[in-house]
Amino acid sequence: MNDTPSSVRGTVADRVAPAALTHGGRRWHRPLVALGIFGGLVAVVSLAAMPFDDRTLLGDSVWSKPFKFGFAFFAYALSLAWLLSHMTRLRRTGWVIGTVFAVVSFVDFGVVVAAGAAGTFSHFNGTDTTLNQVVQAAFDFVPLLFLTNAAIGILVLLQRIGDRAVTTVIRWGLLLSSLGMFAAFFILAVAEQNDRTRLDANGNEIPLSAGHGVGDPDGNGMFLTGWSTTGGDLRVSHFIGLHGIQVLIGLAMLLSLLAAHRTWLRDDRVRGGIVRWFAIGYLGIFATTVWQALRGQSFTTPDTATLAAFAAAILLAATGIALTIVRARRAQALRRSRSRGDGG
Repeated sequence: MNDTPSSVRGTVADRVAPAALTHGGRRWHRPLVALGIFGGLVAVVSLAAMPFDDRTLLGDSVWSKPFKFGFAFFAYALSLAWLLSHMTRLRRTGWVIGTVFAVVSFVDFGVVVAAGAAGTFSHFNGTDTTLNQVVQAAFDFVPLLFLTNAAIGILVLLQRIGDRAVTTVIRWGLLLSSLGMFAAFFILAVAEQNDRTRLDANGNEIPLSAGHGVGDPDGNGMFLTGWSTTGGDLRVSHFIGLHGIQVLIGLAMLLSLLAAHRTWLRDDRVRGGIVRWFAIGYLGIFATTVWQALRGQSFTTPDTATLAAFAAAILLAATGIALTIVRARRAQALRRSRSRGDGG
């Protein structure tokens, strides 16, 4: 049964739902929006090209990596553009940092697409071709992505955003994304180094300096994701961390919509608490995938210890969310009881 009379549901929905999407009518960061649209287009084109282009790299389509990067930049750039629209302080500084992130991402993304289209490796490629020299030079600027993301995270700590659920999404989302980016750099630290060559899509022998896998440098990749099924793979935690902010945004939007029908959810402290506990559990899952990969264990074949760690993270989040909901409903019942007493 709905807690809210039908006559006021529309008003509540109009007031609560937009809080998780916009802030004061401010525009989203345009360079990041452009990056997101470009990423989405590349992802669609890459996915469409896979059935018609039979070239492969280590068993995966040459368009697999451009698709994954396209999807990642589509989701994350738009999330960052949304985030920056909520800033109330140092907005110009945030805009500049966001622009640096967008420019470096365009370059990084572009060379990955170029290498994929050319049918050769972009990462760990040891050849001395002109294309690879350009690719590796572009990758030298990748640390700027982590630094700019961390800088935006620091700026967010200085913001005063009215809706606590949105504030929680932004702060925890940036923490998770920063950890996800760090996992990508960590891949280089733990990548197995050995001298080996692999054939590219053109039949050329390419010297590779390392590989993504832990325990099995190349691994046998899962469909589309390419995650190793025969060894540990930090790309799993990279993906989970990087896209945590989108998951939290989706949760905040869902809670805002439900608040139109559940009075106890209209308190932004309640929505913020639910998002926070969910984020804590999500962080636990992220940490577990890192631990799993470092032990050389595939994401698809977790052992008992890994399953226990996943279960603990989920249980902790579920318990915190349940307690938050129970307290909110009790507080609502108490307010109703007092209101009836005053009326009597």
